[in-house]
Amino acid sequence: MQADRNNLTEGVIWKKLLLFAMPILLGNVFQQLYNTVDAYVVGKYLDNSALAAVTSSGSLIFMMVGFFNGIAMGAGVVIAKHFGAKDYQSLNLAVHTDVAFGLAAGAVLTVLGVCFTPTVLQWMDTPPEVLPNSISYFRLYFSGILFIVMYNICMGILHAVGDSTHPLYYLIISSVINVGLDFLFVGAFHWGVWSAALATTISQGISMLLSLRRLMKYDTPYKLSFLKIRFHIPTLKNVIRFGLPSGIQNSIIAFANLVVQSNINQFGEIAMAGCGSYAKVEGFAFLPITCFAMALSTFVGQNLGAKQYDRVKKGVRFGIICSVALSELVGVCIFFFGHYLVALFKNDPEVVAFGTRQAHVEALAYFLLAFSHCIAGIMRGAGKATVPMFTMLFSWCLIRVTYITVMVRYIPEIEVIFSAYPLTWFISSVIFLVYFLKADWIHSFDRLEARQH
Repeated sequence: MQADRNNLTEGVIWKKLLLFAMPILLGNVFQQLYNTVDAYVVGKYLDNSALAAVTSSGSLIFMMVGFFNGIAMGAGVVIAKHFGAKDYQSLNLAVHTDVAFGLAAGAVLTVLGVCFTPTVLQWMDTPPEVLPNSISYFRLYFSGILFIVMYNICMGILHAVGDSTHPLYYLIISSVINVGLDFLFVGAFHWGVWSAALATTISQGISMLLSLRRLMKYDTPYKLSFLKIRFHIPTLKNVIRFGLPSGIQNSIIAFANLVVQSNINQFGEIAMAGCGSYAKVEGFAFLPITCFAMALSTFVGQNLGAKQYDRVKKGVRFGIICSVALSELVGVCIFFFGHYLVALFKNDPEVVAFGTRQAHVEALAYFLLAFSHCIAGIMRGAGKATVPMFTMLFSWCLIRVTYITVMVRYIPEIEVIFSAYPLTWFISSVIFLVYFLKADWIHSFDRLEARQH
């Protein structure tokens, strides 16, 4: 049965984790590749202002979708818990509630993104020469945000029940389509920067349809039926309890990163293009980080649901070691070869110089980022989402924004902005380490269940 093959509560721990995590890693590679191709094609065929518009988009997009993605994380924890406990009736209710939430969130984000993009971009001090391209890119992107939200919802459901293989297939298909459309729209038709967003929308729409087909076609405990899509209020409350802290965390951290981006914007169009190009390169360092954070969250959720406490302890140790080692390996490569990697996007010496300076400040500290994300994923899987919320709000928001705001006044160098990242990663890692070693988080599900009944 498909449910048994996806069960992470049985079998050799390291094999189960790797078999689940590797498709996520490969899927993230393809997703990062087509995000990178967007920037590469725009940098190759259009000017620096167009490249700046595309490569500086991450902070605004994450601010708009981060809250809803956080709630979706809560749904994943609930689904993984019910799946691990073999409570298939509750699992089915959670799946249909999650999809209903995704449809509502996509509609809200479409309206907000299309209507308020110019206001937010102006608030970010986007340079006048970049603003028209940014507005056209973001408005087209948010016109199709429902496809992106719904794909992420479907992917989250499949991951929560231990199926990381089919999302990989769908990402590969959408990545190939996105790359082809980028070259067609931007390179051949010369439609402008907005057409890169159109390519992303079309490819994500196809991956959404493939994911929905997977959930609806096969007779599984989590089979989706359009006639059953509705909000089941007790389940929705459960999802919000697990997901609201992550949603708040994502939104406030994204707001903090907008403040960081606005400081970078003040250094001009070249700095935006250089730092944005580096962000695309840095995305590859995030791959093992997000991969193992997601895998650990599902692994912990399923095994705590099944009350396999010793298995949880062994699994989290293995996952943390893998994530930290792989992300630091990528960081070392970026540190030494960042100059050549940034130049792939725009072989302009000034653009490359900004990206290389950022790589030399941040790249060797990726192990700290990996550790923080892994512990955050573990805590979410254990139903302790408020722990990463407060830790990251303190370190990645309050400390980061205060540090940059104060220090840039006295040392008006862009390296001050770059240094805020490894500094705040270190602070969050220390806090997470102390909590992880001291707190009794392993039995949190038992206490949560007791409060519900």
